[in-house]
Amino acid sequence: MKSLDNIRFVLVGTTHPGNIGAAARAMKTMGLSNLHLVTPKIYPSAEATARASGADDVLAKAVVHESLDDALVGCQQVYGMSARLRHLPVPVVDPREAVTHIQQQGDDAEVAIIFGREHSGLTNEELDRCQHLVNIPANADYSSLNLAAAVQVIAYELKMSFDPTIEAGRIGEKRESINADDLEHLYKHFEDSLITIGFLDPEQPKNLMRRLRRLFNRAELDRNELQILHGILRAAEKHRGE
Repeated sequence: MKSLDNIRFVLVGTTHPGNIGAAARAMKTMGLSNLHLVTPKIYPSAEATARASGADDVLAKAVVHESLDDALVGCQQVYGMSARLRHLPVPVVDPREAVTHIQQQGDDAEVAIIFGREHSGLTNEELDRCQHLVNIPANADYSSLNLAAAVQVIAYELKMSFDPTIEAGRIGEKRESINADDLEHLYKHFEDSLITIGFLDPEQPKNLMRRLRRLFNRAELDRNELQILHGILRAAEKHRGE
């Protein structure tokens, strides 16, 4: 099975150390940790560590190189991030297409994704090292992404392709499902309660219960929500009887 560990993010000539930290954070949130730096202006740096905001382990294992050639040793596929679309016949893909292409490589294939300098990007010579250029579709009137933002876009697409699962523990309490009998009991309770409080005329029900069924069928209720609705109905009945 292909591993995200085989994909290295290569930052070339980064000027601001804070961007290195922010890029490390963007990588870690998506499960990536293979960071390579080519001639960063300032590194290591306390600012990089601060901006990493808990991704210190990604920074600690980052490899610093004196040249792009060194950073690409062993890579079978190289993708260059470029906001400039050149006229030379180099394949240009968006991030999603790039990730699809990466998935098609062998499980052991080493892949590099190169990000250029904050203000000038990658040089033509550096782009010539890439089999593909990756362009993030953006607002034509304001297409410049922050370095860490570009890293986040690619990292997200990789995460969604390699492992799109969501951990249940990250999204609140566990939901307990209900069955058709539970829903029928709820609808009967609704009908009886609405008649009790005078909202539903059993002689002229029209389509009220059918609309309520459609409403709650769309809602995909869990057991806790079901019990809340039963509780509301009981409280309404009790208040009506007082």
